[in-house]
Amino acid sequence: MAKAGHAWSRSAAAQGEAEEEEDPLDARIARTGCLEQHRQLQECMAERQDWRHCQEELRAFGACMARRQQRE
Repeated sequence: MAKAGHAWSRSAAAQGEAEEEEDPLDARIARTGCLEQHRQLQECMAERQDWRHCQEELRAFGACMARRQQRE
């Protein structure tokens, strides 16, 4: 399954080119342990095109990041 990327309005060709390089933001998020929640949020945003329809994914990602901050 291809990831959605951070620029949800990118064309498919441009998105494919960008996916060949590792996204620095994805690398930073991977180090937090919240990459799966982030990818689920990205997929929802790509599919729904409106963050308001992705509240469950947004809360899950936010909770994961909050847990990470509490551990530090």
